[in-house]
Amino acid sequence: MQKQIDFCVKCRDMKSYTLQKRLIKQNIRGEDLTFEITCAVCEECGELMSIPGIIDLNIHEIDEQYRKLKNLVSIEDINTLMELYNIGKAPLSIVLGFGEITITRYLLGQVPSKEYSDIIRNALSSPKYMEQKLFENKDKIAMSAFKKSMVKVNELKCMFTISNKLIGVISYIFEKMDEVTPLMLQKLLYYVQGLSFALNKKEMFNENCEAWVHGPVYREVYNIFKRFGYNVIDDPKFVMFEGYKKYLSDEDKCVIDLVVNTFGQYGGKILEKTTHKESPWLSARNGYDEAIPSDEIIAKESIKNYFNKLLDDYDISKEDDLNKYILNMSNLA
Repeated sequence: MQKQIDFCVKCRDMKSYTLQKRLIKQNIRGEDLTFEITCAVCEECGELMSIPGIIDLNIHEIDEQYRKLKNLVSIEDINTLMELYNIGKAPLSIVLGFGEITITRYLLGQVPSKEYSDIIRNALSSPKYMEQKLFENKDKIAMSAFKKSMVKVNELKCMFTISNKLIGVISYIFEKMDEVTPLMLQKLLYYVQGLSFALNKKEMFNENCEAWVHGPVYREVYNIFKRFGYNVIDDPKFVMFEGYKKYLSDEDKCVIDLVVNTFGQYGGKILEKTTHKESPWLSARNGYDEAIPSDEIIAKESIKNYFNKLLDDYDISKEDDLNKYILNMSNLA
């Protein structure tokens, strides 16, 4: 690989350098804060070098870390919001109750206040909230802009027919896994519910699942993701789910991590095969031939009893034992 070379002021010559992370202190709005930035370090004298683009990169790094530290929306968040609701900078500013050029200033790099950031974040995570703001300020924007945004609001509202807790679980699964198909998601949700009953002694979310031909299915979740078929779920609008992870406790996340690190390593069809050997699905499907559709509810009590029994037979709090169970049930061992 070709060495990176630039002029070193200390050495007074062209020298090779390496990029390293360094901690710096910065005073922002009267508060001393520590940030990690990228520095170009001369390989000969060890002094910092001013290479092209490094200052812009450092500004971006500090801005990104400051926003994360203070839980403020990013420029990317604002662009996503505009795309989601098909709305321009000026009308979005007015709809949210800001000055007409506020969003423009934010897109140019101005950091929003916590109050305004929370308003933007609420709109980003809730189409009902955005709908409310649109109607509040309907007479202040062009009717064409209002109608275009309302079309998007009505489309997005269909994504929020499930509980906040279940949305949080789905968002956390998306965060932890690179690729998830609708089939795999359904099975992971079922196992999250089951392990929550066994390990945390409570349900993870209140939705019921049904005993479909291909295993346990949460109907509302199916309706949200059915257009992806057997393909990986890939759509930028599901960024709207991210704010719902706040509904998860640390013990909730431990269960989801356990499921992702075990069941999540297998394909959706393997997990379907596993659920077909478990009593909750089998009991709910009693009387149905293999290929006959059903919408029978898999009783939560049945799920709880099965996974409590599983806890007696395997130490399902450990990944190794869960993997043994999966391999045994799927005939992969």
